[in-house]
Amino acid sequence: MRQRIAHYRTLLDLLSMLLIRDLDARYKGSLLGKLWPLVTQASQIALYTYVFGVILRVRVNIEGLPNTKLAFGIWLFAGLLPWLAFTGGLGQATTSVIGQPNLVKKVVFPLSLLPIVPVLSSLVESCFGLVPLVALFALVTHQLHPTILLLPFVWAVQILFTLGFGYIISGLTVYLRDIPQTIGIILNVWFYLTPIVYPRSAVPPALRSFVFSINPFAGFVDAYRGLILIGRFDEWHEFSMTVVFSMVVFTLGFSLYRRLTPAFADVL
Repeated sequence: MRQRIAHYRTLLDLLSMLLIRDLDARYKGSLLGKLWPLVTQASQIALYTYVFGVILRVRVNIEGLPNTKLAFGIWLFAGLLPWLAFTGGLGQATTSVIGQPNLVKKVVFPLSLLPIVPVLSSLVESCFGLVPLVALFALVTHQLHPTILLLPFVWAVQILFTLGFGYIISGLTVYLRDIPQTIGIILNVWFYLTPIVYPRSAVPPALRSFVFSINPFAGFVDAYRGLILIGRFDEWHEFSMTVVFSMVVFTLGFSLYRRLTPAFADVL
């Protein structure tokens, strides 16, 4: 028992070291350093609010937000945050194995950590987006909802969701190098099947249940908007299906990855 605990502690320490190294490497040598994620996210929400609120003058009735120029940009960015974390983590996890052959060929290195690092790094970077989002929301509405404290639970499920796909894709990419390009096409289609740039109500009622039943990521978008902007989340039943799907995908993905791992060094 003690040996197992010590083993897990060692893996956790190694994962922490790899995560810090990955985040440092992204902004090494830049003047702003680790402030770049915050600057990037703040510029994005400023761009969305300006384009849709000032130029296009989009006005929609959004629960939890007054009908102002800034409303649609805030609502849009709240839905984009989980998507950016998902696509960023998945995109980097895809090449996490083939991009580090030196680590793959080390006998003692735990290869299961390779896809985890980019997934966590992307989630950390997306969390920086909460700062300008919450600040702008508080400025516009003069309130903050305590339900934002439930976001870590959503993040935990999102990590399982992303990592499950990350294990599958990173493992298969070792053998099929066309997968990264294929994933890019799939994600483009997936984006427009998810209610990010349009409200859930825009989908015809006859298709609504079908579209969202085959798209578990919609649960994350609704959760972010409900917990941050509205102060409640009415789709817990739907999100419970997302939780189950995430656990299944993670289990299947990790199992497949472990089966493929022994041949990684030979292929690379």
